[in-house]
Amino acid sequence: MNLELLDHLQTYLTEHRNTRFQKVLSERTRHFTVVTEDVYQLHNTSAVMRTCDVFGIQDLHVVEEKVSKRIDKEIAMGAQKWVDFKRYHSIKECISNLKSSGYQIIATTPHENSTMLHEFDVSKKSAFFFGKETDGLSDTVMNAADGFLKIPMYGFTESLNISVSAAIILQSVVSKMKQSNVNWQLSEEEKFEVEMQWLKKTIKASEEIIERYNEVNSK
Repeated sequence: MNLELLDHLQTYLTEHRNTRFQKVLSERTRHFTVVTEDVYQLHNTSAVMRTCDVFGIQDLHVVEEKVSKRIDKEIAMGAQKWVDFKRYHSIKECISNLKSSGYQIIATTPHENSTMLHEFDVSKKSAFFFGKETDGLSDTVMNAADGFLKIPMYGFTESLNISVSAAIILQSVVSKMKQSNVNWQLSEEEKFEVEMQWLKKTIKASEEIIERYNEVNSK
């Protein structure tokens, strides 16, 4: 970690902005992550990214086996600066990557044997999968899932918009996580890496500034 470079870049932000960065970093987590599978409506993926930022989820995984979309910046409202966006063209690759990183695969579905949201155990690292607007999650996800999760519903409508579902679930599990004894915060190295990304995206001509810094300090 090049802490001297980090300190140098911080001088290009106001004190208020630097304080804000530290506050948000202290609330960031990779204990939970979110995956969208072949979500057709562009604004839904963008809205999920915004929801991840709001609830402190650092990583959003987007699987696009059948569809390929860009993030709608207007709807994401700048969240693409703050959330790490990981794109896959294979659902199997995404699942394998998450499992190797220690995540349990949680399929969000109104499945009969699903765990109710208020009963969900927040102690394990979990990746919450959200499926297509019309068809839901694929058989690949359902077969690989370590658990199933559903939101209690009491009306005639049996489904929610994906971004609404993500917001309800994340609000619940993140609140419970922060009241638990789970070690959910980013490591110091992760905080450094994330802050460096944020600084580079925030500071105008950041690459030139870093290049000049390296030239001066290499002499």
